[in-house]
Amino acid sequence: MNLATMKLLQYDKVQTELERFAVSYLGKNHIREMTPLTQIKAIRLRLDETSEASTLLRAGASIPIPSLEGIEPVQQLLGTGYVLTERDFGHIQQFLRSCRQLIRYMATKSEIAPMVASYASSMYELPSLLSEIERCIYSGRVVDGASKELARVRKKIAVSEERVKRKLDSLLSKHRAIMQESLVSKRNGRYVLPIKKEHRKQVNGVVLDESASGQTVYIEPSDVTSLQQELSFLQTEEAREETKVLSALTEMAEKYSHELKLNADTVGMYDFIIARGKYALSISGRNVELNDQGIIALKQATHPLLGPGMVPLDFAIGRNYKSLIITGPNTGGKTLTLKTVGLLTMMVQSGLLIPVQEGSQCSIYEQISVDIGDGQSIEHALSTFSAHIRNVNHILQTANDKTLILLDEMASGTDPGEGIGLSIAVLEELHRRRATVVVTTHFTEIKNFARITPGFENARMEFDTETLEPKYRLKIGEAGQSYAFVIAEKLGIPSAIIARSREISEAGVGHENTMFPSYNVTTNESHTDETHELAGKCDTDDLSGRETHDSDTLSVQESQSLEGIPEKTACSEDQNQEKNHSPKTPAYQLGDSVYVSSLNRTGIVCEAQDSRGMVGVMIQKQKIKINHKRLTLHIAGKDLYPEDYDMDIVFESKENRKKRKLMNRKHVEGLTIEIKPES
Repeated sequence: MNLATMKLLQYDKVQTELERFAVSYLGKNHIREMTPLTQIKAIRLRLDETSEASTLLRAGASIPIPSLEGIEPVQQLLGTGYVLTERDFGHIQQFLRSCRQLIRYMATKSEIAPMVASYASSMYELPSLLSEIERCIYSGRVVDGASKELARVRKKIAVSEERVKRKLDSLLSKHRAIMQESLVSKRNGRYVLPIKKEHRKQVNGVVLDESASGQTVYIEPSDVTSLQQELSFLQTEEAREETKVLSALTEMAEKYSHELKLNADTVGMYDFIIARGKYALSISGRNVELNDQGIIALKQATHPLLGPGMVPLDFAIGRNYKSLIITGPNTGGKTLTLKTVGLLTMMVQSGLLIPVQEGSQCSIYEQISVDIGDGQSIEHALSTFSAHIRNVNHILQTANDKTLILLDEMASGTDPGEGIGLSIAVLEELHRRRATVVVTTHFTEIKNFARITPGFENARMEFDTETLEPKYRLKIGEAGQSYAFVIAEKLGIPSAIIARSREISEAGVGHENTMFPSYNVTTNESHTDETHELAGKCDTDDLSGRETHDSDTLSVQESQSLEGIPEKTACSEDQNQEKNHSPKTPAYQLGDSVYVSSLNRTGIVCEAQDSRGMVGVMIQKQKIKINHKRLTLHIAGKDLYPEDYDMDIVFESKENRKKRKLMNRKHVEGLTIEIKPES
């Protein structure tokens, strides 16, 4: 599977969640290296293992997974000539005890979880190694009985230490008056007496150290020097005997290095399987039926990273149709549907149970290809459309009947007409290759194509037109809509504009039957003809082109650079030639719809012309100042709005209008209205 696709579908986040349930380093390694499989038998085996593990856990069982603490470095050191320490053997001892416990536990679970229990049959208890470690080491120390020679040496050490202690007690009583403290200290492993500096010559011995203040010297008395030398010799002999015992144990452990590694690997696999079972319980995961015919049937599916808060998804594809076209409003759940289908398919192919109802099916794919997000990149000079085309081209290079393809917002980022044509051609090619395709779009032409073409089916995301809230439910068999007019009307766009929008939409922009009335404003009779004449020269683009451009979003760069746009165009040159013949420019009124030639946009006049000839125009909720010479009347305000219409509905936000009404009724402490500065 493509790593970029796995990341885009948030497969890595599922791995992170799964990793929280693993307890060993080998189990976590298995999870990090986990990728979707493509062999249906291997996938079936993994799913059944996970199902058995969840059954064990659901029954309240506490599965004794051995700790692998300290085992990794031990395995690395075996066979290198390194002698293992008491601490290393402590880790081996605990590991073997836990393995024995796991083997016996799984022997009792062979009936309810035969596949999971079978792994324990490959493990070794290694009783001889365990008993030898227990005989030689206790509480992190080699015991006296580990060897006869060690026992003999330690007896001598005990006698020697007793002789040194008696001698020190005698000296302590003798020199108590000149000692800084009445106790015996140790310096560099040797016993010393803390003598006041001024009395140091009264004690025969060697000064081994001095206090920080210089008032105390630490003297090893000559009477105990020989005794301490004998004790040091015995301690060295003790260390040599301990090393012999540890070397013998290391040699024995090396003979079982293969068995130890096999046990560790099996424990890591058990940890991986049990972690999958725990994760399945956390997301209410269930087993699914598998096929390799491209049939997907998800019942009440949810996205594993969203949990029960998501509206369950019923999704089907592959029986009567191989391509599904999903439509609906923005934020309605179309993209989430794509991601849910793609991620659940990857999880199934990784052996993970998924949050669906019983009876769900998933198909096995060799490749899952997605194009989700705009993919814009300044660094690589990619526009939204270029990024889409690059992804689609890559998909076309690999698509076949074993490919699941998820495409978000087809035909976006370019001219709708050309984008629709290209999209339909791509869908036809993918269908010819028998790929499983799920697509989201807003365009009616693609919905109509799916309605009349065999092998294609429409689906829609349900939407509540009363509350303007999406229901996030997928309904297959019906084409949806974007609900642009409903949303616009609910948000306060005048009914006259909505009605006109429906007329234009139903007739088709640019269609020969679409009528665009000519509007003009005259300030006196003599100016009427000249205004018509100028309009004929300047307004060469038909209004249908303007309507197309009106749907584009006004960028910040465009609004910031308005003042730098040259006023002189081919049209303005003609106007300059006739300037003397135009005694007065039309005075734009609040609410007039005007066409801004330099931006190829239409907007609404929100502020009357000032002394500098600048007119305030609101274009897609952004207020900007534009020279009146760059404006052409599109539709007069009196034709757009009823008489005495409250223009605040158009120019102010709903929140500000509420605040203003409240201010008119009473004073409210702290209530303010923020007005964005005009560009």
